Amino acid sequence: MYRLRKAGYQAYLVGGCVRDLQLGREPKDFDVVTDAHPEQIKNVFRNCRLIGRRFRLAHVHFGREIIEVATFRALATEEDEGGDRVVENGRILRDNIYGTIEEDAWRRDFTVNALYYNIQDFSVVDFVGGMDDHKAGTLRLIGDPEKRYHEDPVRMLRAVRFATKLGFLIHPSCAEPLPRLAPLLGGIPAARLYDEVVKLFLSGYALQNFEQLRHYDLFHQLFPLTDECLSLEDNAYPLTFVAKALENTDKRIAEDKPVAPYFLFAALLWEPVRIQAEAAIAKGVHEIIAYQEASADVTDEQADYTAYPRSISQPMRDVWQLQPRFKARNGGRPFRLLTHPRFRAAYDFLVLRAQTGSAEPELAEWWTRFQAAGEAEQKAMASGQKTGGGGGGAGKKRRPRRRGPGARKPHDSANS
Repeated sequence: MYRLRKAGYQAYLVGGCVRDLQLGREPKDFDVVTDAHPEQIKNVFRNCRLIGRRFRLAHVHFGREIIEVATFRALATEEDEGGDRVVENGRILRDNIYGTIEEDAWRRDFTVNALYYNIQDFSVVDFVGGMDDHKAGTLRLIGDPEKRYHEDPVRMLRAVRFATKLGFLIHPSCAEPLPRLAPLLGGIPAARLYDEVVKLFLSGYALQNFEQLRHYDLFHQLFPLTDECLSLEDNAYPLTFVAKALENTDKRIAEDKPVAPYFLFAALLWEPVRIQAEAAIAKGVHEIIAYQEASADVTDEQADYTAYPRSISQPMRDVWQLQPRFKARNGGRPFRLLTHPRFRAAYDFLVLRAQTGSAEPELAEWWTRFQAAGEAEQKAMASGQKTGGGGGGAGKKRRPRRRGPGARKPHDSANS
């Protein structure tokens, strides 16, 4: 910021970092806004890279840190459309018309995100009443809510995410259109919606966001297969299963433990997989084949809504397809399953199912004992012999069986 000032440009901190500092929170990142155009910013910083087509931005690199620097944007009119401003059906596809700091403030989404910190006199500059909304705990869109949602439908998801994260209430004028305009999300690229889903469910407020998304009919636009299953509750299942998975994710994040996105996606989409597989089994399809086919069908269909990478889809399918294999507890099959790279994730998934009524608790308890048992007790369990409870067995406990190279140890966390 001081270097931009020294070069003769204005420079302010803006957005979430100013908002969070006002709440006494440590910002996750810092955004800078300036009257310098992207090419001018690049001339000031050798360690700068220009990105984006929809919104042209400068990324200034300082070691491993990246500071995002944007140019003040103008209040564009219909005459500005074409060239650097492209609007289609009310949605902004590209907008690189530059203006003043006040115009830039009116172009931002929420009032509490339109606060500017001025290093010249260390003041907060507010053009849109953001400080008043900040004090009142209100999340309010700048301008007409329906128009702003049409410009960028993802703002509906951002409204939910910011409200839960900040503990704010969405202003009634901004909340009322949400259920009516939710279908607009169908026009957003699936890859962008995946990014938003990750932010919604892996930021420590997954359960709250899930409840709010369902309240405003937004969840159906992201996970239509799951939402249809949730409408067929049986003694609160599968809602309890999804809620428990989200709650566990929030706890791990609060404890600063790693989480695996594929595990959460597996939980969100389990019920569509289970229902399709059970329907195939009822028609005579082998259980293993039924789950393989259901896993492939559900991942393919869900990708039309949230296009996850293969690093998510393949582990997710592994977790699902291993579930019926837990029933095989005789002979060498439990030993082979124990060496599967996704065993621990699949086992954690089984435990989650058992806790919420989707699997027999006795089955999960057996596998818990089997992992902790010594080699002799494992062989006894796999042969159907009765063993002592608690998984310890009698006598001295032996070291677990050696596993093949590269195999995942059973105590590895599914969320690591």
